[in-house]
Amino acid sequence: MSQQSVIDELGRLGMSGYEAKAYVALVAAGTPLNGYEVAKRSGVPRSTVYETLGKLVARGAAYEVRAGEASVGYLSLPPSALLDRMRREFDASIDVLSDALPQIAAPTEVRIVHNLTDRESLLARAEDVVAAARDDLFVSGWPGEIAPLKASARRAESEGVDVSVVSFGEDEEPVGRTTVHRYSSPEVVLENLGCRLLVVAADREQAVIGGVVGDDAWGVYTDDPAVVLVAVEYVRHDIALHLVAEKLAPDDFEHFWENEPALRRLRDDHGIPAALLQLGTARPQRRRRR
Repeated sequence: MSQQSVIDELGRLGMSGYEAKAYVALVAAGTPLNGYEVAKRSGVPRSTVYETLGKLVARGAAYEVRAGEASVGYLSLPPSALLDRMRREFDASIDVLSDALPQIAAPTEVRIVHNLTDRESLLARAEDVVAAARDDLFVSGWPGEIAPLKASARRAESEGVDVSVVSFGEDEEPVGRTTVHRYSSPEVVLENLGCRLLVVAADREQAVIGGVVGDDAWGVYTDDPAVVLVAVEYVRHDIALHLVAEKLAPDDFEHFWENEPALRRLRDDHGIPAALLQLGTARPQRRRRR
């Protein structure tokens, strides 16, 4: 990682650009520097370098070293100590806000529906939902979309969240209670849906529903209770179907699943779900059955 990347990350944690540059210069030096030397090594203007160093000292990220009556140098707080301090301060702020924000929040009058137009934003929002889970989490998707969510899902599970996953394809490192979807095969489901459908719902309060085709994706985040309920029941239904199937003779269920006309009619969408997700309110023309 470059020094500029470190400076950028320190900025995300609350340091100003000048503070981050000065701190990195002190860390890289490993020996006390005076203001002139910090300005020369960091690019902080000489007119503001002492003000910047004073701010670092005030926040505990650096401290003064006096070598004589008029000579003052500056040393950085060791990086590990700084990061530990930042982590404690961050956690303390989160604890305070967790109590304070709900007390001042007004009752929700408008439900959120946030459109997601690419794979990165879809997965980032899905990870937000996973990380927010406190009681239960329902996930349905293909292994490629589930994989980026696993770290957050495992953390949630370790904190007591009941995690239920339906995977359209084998998963060598499953998380939570994972059901591998076997009726129909992932290839057949993909043909019927027209996309790799991803559904993530947390605590019956928020959900992400999206479709992925290759590297493209689209979908929505919502906290609308009706939509979240449907998302949860979609995952629960698939899990229940597999639990029932496991209690029946495999050949009998396979024959029923493949040959029952009513089930075949329900599966005969052939891309309609993907088109609806992608086009929003525009309704695609259904293919007439003969």
